[in-house]
Amino acid sequence: MDFVLGLPLMPRKKDSIWVVVDRLTKLAHFIPVHADYSLEKLAELYDSEIIRLHGVPLLIISDRDPRFTLRFLKKLQEALEKKLNFSTAFHTQTDGQSERVIQILEDMLRCCVLEFQGCWEKYLPLVEFAYNNSYQSSLKMAPYKALYGHKCRTPLYWTELKENQIHGVDLVKETEEKVKVIRDCLKATSDR
Repeated sequence: MDFVLGLPLMPRKKDSIWVVVDRLTKLAHFIPVHADYSLEKLAELYDSEIIRLHGVPLLIISDRDPRFTLRFLKKLQEALEKKLNFSTAFHTQTDGQSERVIQILEDMLRCCVLEFQGCWEKYLPLVEFAYNNSYQSSLKMAPYKALYGHKCRTPLYWTELKENQIHGVDLVKETEEKVKVIRDCLKATSDR
């Protein structure tokens, strides 16, 4: 886990992205946060955004100093209201995985910022989806395929499947357009 700091402040008072990456599948979660969130708030978010989907991790690696990681684990334990046994690794540098994902995320946001008119928070879930559904050379597949056994169906095909009748034409059209832009930005980033 690591953080992207210093982003433009959004209407919901978010100015940072908490990046959490699974080391096995390379699946990434991009969680909008405010830079001064307390450890209690981060632990609650971790519980609701990560543990609910993937369970309690055996190992947490962060480039934050060891005191941050220890205090975070303590707050996470309190949030879960039970005793947890963690095997933690305190590296001054990780294996570079979160740094690489952050570099890709920053490049994608930079490419898309004009298209999103500065509203990065609104489209962050689509950026996360596009990242997790794209081919990763280290895995020889997409993170979603590594996790679920197949790539996830993309919103680009909603109109073909008549889902625009369910979701509404405007929502489908806007989402399709945004996913195309994000996919093109991801392609440009990976080509670099």
